[in-house]
Amino acid sequence: MVSISHVVEDIVKHRPYLSESLAAGIINVSSLARQLQPDVERALQKGVNTGAIVMALNRLAPYLQVREQVQLNKLLSNMGDIILRSSLCDYTFKNSPTLLDCHIEVLKNLVKNDEIFYTMVQGVFETNLVISDTMEELIADYFKDELCLFKKNGLSSVTLKLPKGNSMQAGFYYTIMKELSWEGINLTEVISSTNEFTQAFNDQCTGANPRYPLMSEIKEMYLRAYYGK
Repeated sequence: MVSISHVVEDIVKHRPYLSESLAAGIINVSSLARQLQPDVERALQKGVNTGAIVMALNRLAPYLQVREQVQLNKLLSNMGDIILRSSLCDYTFKNSPTLLDCHIEVLKNLVKNDEIFYTMVQGVFETNLVISDTMEELIADYFKDELCLFKKNGLSSVTLKLPKGNSMQAGFYYTIMKELSWEGINLTEVISSTNEFTQAFNDQCTGANPRYPLMSEIKEMYLRAYYGK
């Protein structure tokens, strides 16, 4: 039989911001209980007193504090580097039968050049390419017969080498992305693999434009996200 405690835990588990606030003790539990009441009643298919939800939340909070710290420490023990890159160019091309051949030709030129940043993500209808802007002429040559839907120069990126198991940690990406959102930083592109996560930004992140944080400050944001500060 499903209990109120189980339902409340399941709801909180799937809403990382609630889990974080409860663990930190910075949320009004009574107000939260009233907000969750319709969801709890829907799951149990019966009326539920808000007092019972408050009790479930209060019992859950200490458990969340321990769980969050244990899981965070486990991930931190395997955390990799944070890599900053600048002077990047972002392209979006419409998919075509010849587009992959263009990418192959570019890759042939990059085989012996480890300094060049290059990522390619193919979607259903379009393909995204982020590459060092020193290769701009090369891209213009090889892709001259392709339809370019979007192009933006002057980007910087942050690449995180993620610990194994990050995909199994609920709220892991939320922890990273919330820092950028709170700072009002807009993402141009997000590229990821199993254990790497790259985010590209406008060159708003330079000393020439003080409205936005510097790349070094963005790196500190990621570190704060990792360490939960």
